[in-house]
Amino acid sequence: MTAEALSKVIVKGMEEKKASDILVMDLRNIKNTVTDFFVICSGNSDTQIDAISKSIEEEVHKAGESPAWKVEGKANGQWILMDYVNVVAHIFLKDKREFYGLEELWGDAKTTRIH
Repeated sequence: MTAEALSKVIVKGMEEKKASDILVMDLRNIKNTVTDFFVICSGNSDTQIDAISKSIEEEVHKAGESPAWKVEGKANGQWILMDYVNVVAHIFLKDKREFYGLEELWGDAKTTRIH
């Protein structure tokens, strides 16, 4: 599966649990990036963030893809990072997303706002 197709599967997982402000960032044309895509979303609570991450895992599994290479942040419930190598999903509590400002850090990326 291409990185672009995987990013769409991840978006579906986010949408299943009503994630807000979903953004797909295409990093392929930026030098020295560690991945091809970031898929970022926000959740309203640590419970919702956890549910979103589980939904992503389910959708990726259904699509026949391997589990995330690495998952971090589940313990603190404020920012969960799911690394699928070519696609990295970021699930934030709203205030943490603003604080870390990934959209601004990677401002050169081509972005697609889902909703």
